[in-house]
Amino acid sequence: MPEQRARTYHRNRVAHTFSEEIGAMLEGELSDPRIAPSYVTEVVLAPGGKSARVFVAVHGSEQEEVSTLEALTTARGYIRSQLRDRMGVRHVPELSFAIDRSEKMTGRMDELLGRMRKREKKAAPSIP
Repeated sequence: MPEQRARTYHRNRVAHTFSEEIGAMLEGELSDPRIAPSYVTEVVLAPGGKSARVFVAVHGSEQEEVSTLEALTTARGYIRSQLRDRMGVRHVPELSFAIDRSEKMTGRMDELLGRMRKREKKAAPSIP
């Protein structure tokens, strides 16, 4: 059991490092004009370490999300080589990118809850 815990800890630590490094690349090193302002929210490394899913939040429209995802998919070979050089590792997992819409969903839920509260206040009878 301790071995499994150690492997999970190592996998999470590597995923966190990937997240930081890919985030730094998104901030200025990737010069593709299709990449909208975005940041890495999470990297999930497969148990065998052969693949990793990178979740990216994009500030922009759905069209900008699609173009950013296409650009990142196109640049994944470059990103892998940069990770290999920066981290000094021999093997970097295959990367796949996905859009993380959780923040947009959270904002939408907050908006709906706010509207519901306003309706409740209007509908509540005033007590003299």
